[in-house]
Amino acid sequence: MTANGGNRLVLLLIAGIPVTMMLAATWLWYFVVEGELDLVGTMGTANRGTLLQPPRQVDDIDLFDEGIPATYAELEPRWTLAVPAGNASCDENCERALYVTRQIHVAIGKDYNRIRRIVFSERDAATLPLGITRLSDDRPLPADFAALLAGEHRGMKALRLARGGFDALFAEWHDDPSTWYLIDPRGWVMMSYNSDIPYKDVISDLKFLLKNSSG
Repeated sequence: MTANGGNRLVLLLIAGIPVTMMLAATWLWYFVVEGELDLVGTMGTANRGTLLQPPRQVDDIDLFDEGIPATYAELEPRWTLAVPAGNASCDENCERALYVTRQIHVAIGKDYNRIRRIVFSERDAATLPLGITRLSDDRPLPADFAALLAGEHRGMKALRLARGGFDALFAEWHDDPSTWYLIDPRGWVMMSYNSDIPYKDVISDLKFLLKNSSG
C-alpha cells in the first residue's frame, strides 16, 4: 500500500468514527425504550431506584401548564425529579416527596441546574386541595397547595395531565403513594423511588447519570 493510500485509509477510519458512534447510540436507545435492554444494569451500576421497563414517554399524555396545552419536549432538556400529587389532594406522602426531592436537588451541588422538579396531577395546582396538618420541616402551614409551591418550592413547575394520564405514567404510585420518579432529558419516565430509599442513595444514582450523560 502506498503512503497516500494509507493516509486516505486513516482519514476514512477517523471520519467513520462519529457515524459509528451515532449508529451505536441509536441502536442502544431503541432497545432501552423497547424494554429489551437494561442499559444501567448492563453497565454494572448498583442503582438504588427501580428501573421501569419499558420506560414511559411523558408526551404520550396531553399536558397543560396553567391551563394552556403544553408538551414536555418544549421544556429545556434536564433530568427531572417528578412528584405525583395524586388527584384528590396533596397529602402527607405528596408533601414529603416534595420536601425530599427539594433536599436532593439542593444537595446535588454544582449540577443543580441540570436537574429540575415537576409535580404532576390531573388537577391544576390552584384547585388541588392541601390535605396535611404540618410540613416536614415544621415551617408554618400554607393556606393551600398553590401557596405551598409558591412559598416552599419556588420555581417548581406544576403540570396537569389529561384524564387517565396519571395512571399511565405513575402506575406504581397506587401501591405505594410515597413513590416518586426520575424522568430523563428526553421525557422518558425511567426510574422510581420511594420512602424506603435513603436520599444519599438517590444522589448516588443521579451523580452517575449526570456523569454519563450530556443532558
